[in-house]
Amino acid sequence: LDDPGLDIAAGEEFLQEVFQILLEEGVRKSTDVTQKVCDWKEPQELRELLDLELRNEGEGQERLLQRCRDVLRLSVRTGHPRFFNQLFSGLDHHALAGRFLTETLNTSPYTYEVAPVLVLMEEQVLAKLRELVGWSSGDGIFAPGGSMSNMLAMNVARFQRFPESRSKGNWDLPRLALFASQESHYSILKGAALLGIGTDNVHLVRTDERGKMIPEELEKEIQRVKAEGSEPLFVCATSGTTVLGSFDPLDAIADVCARHGLWLHVDAAWGGSALLSPQLRHLLAGIHRSDSVTWNPHKLLMVGLQCSAFLLRDSSGLLQHCHGVGATYLFQRDKFYDVSLDTGDKSPQCGRRADGLKLWMLWKAVGTRGLARRVERAFAATRYLLEQVKRREGFQLVMEPEFLNLCFWFIPPSLRGQDSSPEFWDKLGKVAPAIKEKMIRRGSMMVGYQPHGSRVNFFRQIITNPAVTRQDLDFFLDEIQELGWDL
Repeated sequence: LDDPGLDIAAGEEFLQEVFQILLEEGVRKSTDVTQKVCDWKEPQELRELLDLELRNEGEGQERLLQRCRDVLRLSVRTGHPRFFNQLFSGLDHHALAGRFLTETLNTSPYTYEVAPVLVLMEEQVLAKLRELVGWSSGDGIFAPGGSMSNMLAMNVARFQRFPESRSKGNWDLPRLALFASQESHYSILKGAALLGIGTDNVHLVRTDERGKMIPEELEKEIQRVKAEGSEPLFVCATSGTTVLGSFDPLDAIADVCARHGLWLHVDAAWGGSALLSPQLRHLLAGIHRSDSVTWNPHKLLMVGLQCSAFLLRDSSGLLQHCHGVGATYLFQRDKFYDVSLDTGDKSPQCGRRADGLKLWMLWKAVGTRGLARRVERAFAATRYLLEQVKRREGFQLVMEPEFLNLCFWFIPPSLRGQDSSPEFWDKLGKVAPAIKEKMIRRGSMMVGYQPHGSRVNFFRQIITNPAVTRQDLDFFLDEIQELGWDL
């Protein structure tokens, strides 16, 4: 015990080598349009290449450095300008620096004493996000993803109406009813299951042809549920649905919630960043009337996974009262500083990542106007691609996009001119999966597809990466056309 149990000098030398690998393989090549988006391997082949077995003895530095290269080389390059597969993509260097800082500090922002800088940063970032929502005060916490933020909203709403649920559980409560649209995120159902409310008590409200919740249908559903003896509690409106990118009419939904005394939560995980743009914030008109909001800057703002803010209009300490248990080894009341800065008890978690740091770093680098320009550029890129889709033979829109979700079919020459028979749609539904397999095996790009209601598989193209150029968008359509031509 007289000497350290770590070789610090060797560790620092190793890190210097790793940083070079990260810069070359993880940053430069991952964002280089001339590189592949992925180097596809079948699972068994990948297992053999990586040599995943864990052994009794450790390996030398050169072998470990090669393993670092292999991890980066054989993973999907989500920072690539031709990665369009998720609602997140791209690599921002300032946000990445924030992520490096977070990992290096290796602390949890649950108390001011172990994370003073990070606690104050989180406080500032959450206040700025609430200001953009339209609230002059309130509360909030960063959560591990939008699904958990939505579940926090459900839990806080239940506690606000039935404080006894915290101690007694659901046993003494009426049968609660939750409402969300047919296009809402699946986390609402998962949250109802996790919280013991039950998925049968989530009532999915009809949407219009554009995927927006119909307020009149919400009213009818609430009345029906009341007549059956259930207790309406919570409405989740969506600002930017996952597939179609639809925005529910928040003002009209807020009117319904006000009439019935229901908690209004807005899942703006995807569309919340439109609030930064004076040109686009009208999409979320009425969001200031909500009780809580989910907003994921790791999506459109390219902050990096994960960064999800749960925002609360209430400023009475509802989050603390709902989740806090005051563990005396962590949240001592007789500390020498202002213990209101020990915010960890607001969350169901104990240890938490300091997800606010990378957003703070990015915001400092580009400012609010820079973030707004990023959103507007993505919107402009989607408009350009939309016009190209309309002009090209064989491409057919699912619907005119409201935001950044461009949904379309590619119809190969072999299917063109056929009537829209069940056989036609059955064959068309197999086109997108076949094209995607080809592009992934080629490594040229990556884009998502899915069925939707009665619609067969279509492509859903998402642009969030400001590194994407007109040439990348033209390549995207050319590649689909080439890969699908002979299907």
